[in-house]
Amino acid sequence: MCDCNKKIIVKVKRLPHADGLPLPQRMSSGASGFDLCAAVIGNIRIVCNYIVKIPTGFCFEIPVGYEMVIRPRSGLSTKYGIIIPNSPATIDSDYRGEVFVSLISLLHHYIVSPGERIAQGIIQIVPEIEMVEVDELRETVRGSGGFGSTGK
Repeated sequence: MCDCNKKIIVKVKRLPHADGLPLPQRMSSGASGFDLCAAVIGNIRIVCNYIVKIPTGFCFEIPVGYEMVIRPRSGLSTKYGIIIPNSPATIDSDYRGEVFVSLISLLHHYIVSPGERIAQGIIQIVPEIEMVEVDELRETVRGSGGFGSTGK
């Protein structure tokens, strides 16, 4: 069970092209995610239906037993059709490189401006697991019904 009152320390390394950007932060007291900004020098144009990797300018030391999940910002998604094609993206605890966010525009060309909030990161617990091979699995009502099998 999660001890939700336990503060998790995430070390953050700022790269030179993130100079002037705020540290990733939650924008309200109830927010689960912290905003990641575009660490770009000039505007970046995302041509409709093309994927562009946007640098955040930060590297993270995520504690063992946790991961950072990168998700789209709801405003960019619903207003402009800007999504993260590999959403949710995972940043593992042993990765120390710069975090990039892949963006694609589904509706029209879009301009990403320097410092624009482009995604949100969420720190989540990753439980320790052990895979155990068996000959049979316990039966359920759903069984092997996959995509769309539980309704429309």
